[in-house]
Amino acid sequence: MSTPVILASSSTSRAAMLRDAGVPFSVETIWVDETSIKASMLAVDVPPRDIANKLAELKAQRVAARYSSALVLGADQVLVCKGTLYDKPADRAEAASQLRKLQGHTHELFSAAVMFEEMRPVWRQIGHAQLVMRPLSDAFIEDYLDRAGEAVRGSAGAYHLEGLGAQLFTRVLGDYFSVMGLPLLDVLGVLRSRGVIGA
Repeated sequence: MSTPVILASSSTSRAAMLRDAGVPFSVETIWVDETSIKASMLAVDVPPRDIANKLAELKAQRVAARYSSALVLGADQVLVCKGTLYDKPADRAEAASQLRKLQGHTHELFSAAVMFEEMRPVWRQIGHAQLVMRPLSDAFIEDYLDRAGEAVRGSAGAYHLEGLGAQLFTRVLGDYFSVMGLPLLDVLGVLRSRGVIGA
């Protein structure tokens, strides 16, 4: 029997990607004070990719402390535009505000994945993508939020590229799966090398 895989993330998108790719796994989440961690790291000019990496590592580490014999996959994503990091919007007004700030600009997504085994990190990868958001009118933003509904509050930037959010962009450069929140092909590669999924 192969080593069990535990996803240390509450993201339904990440779980769906693994499930659709045929990965056997379970989900175990643990609270991490992401706001405080981000603030303390930004205060000392830590690059966004390293912030994503640290958050993914903390999630995996804390779940691995409970399940030392499992492969624990922690993941996190950071959105940065013109030097500003964006969190998931708290409400519709904040979602609209984020879209107004992102529209007409290129922003970056860093999606980190860290795997723990026997209480130590054994693998990590940071996926990267650049997204060019077209200019958006206030009327379009309001109509988009009406149609997209509450689901957009689940992601920084208030969009889901795989759905209605595709209308916001003119170009996407980089790894599509990293836009979704996980460098999936790299994850599948390491799981394949460990015999978790077939070669």
